[in-house]
Amino acid sequence: QVQLVESGGGLVQAGTSLRLSCAASGGRLRNYEVAWFRQAPGKERELVAGISAHGDRTLDVDSLRGRFTISRDNAKNTVSLQNFSLLPEDTAVYYCTDGMELTNSGDYYYLWGQGSQGTDAS
Repeated sequence: QVQLVESGGGLVQAGTSLRLSCAASGGRLRNYEVAWFRQAPGKERELVAGISAHGDRTLDVDSLRGRFTISRDNAKNTVSLQNFSLLPEDTAVYYCTDGMELTNSGDYYYLWGQGSQGTDAS
């Protein structure tokens, strides 16, 4: 069964960097748009960033613009999310997901990972 698996995250200090990776078996990711969402305690899930299947387009969130960078390596079947200076409000569980359309609605994505180890930058 194909799964998306996130890695990275954990207890990090505000002001430090974070790199999360999403991997999948069977070469799945290279055929799909991929997005990262996050859910902070007591809050709704929200889009962080998305990237097209070929990596030529990204979907950014205005409120987060410039702080998160999404990239992909289709040869390795991975998608990464990086932040170079975490803020306390970045504390959340981060999820990767794939689909056929880049959108800020989680309803349009297919497969979801279990979530990274909760990132706590508070």
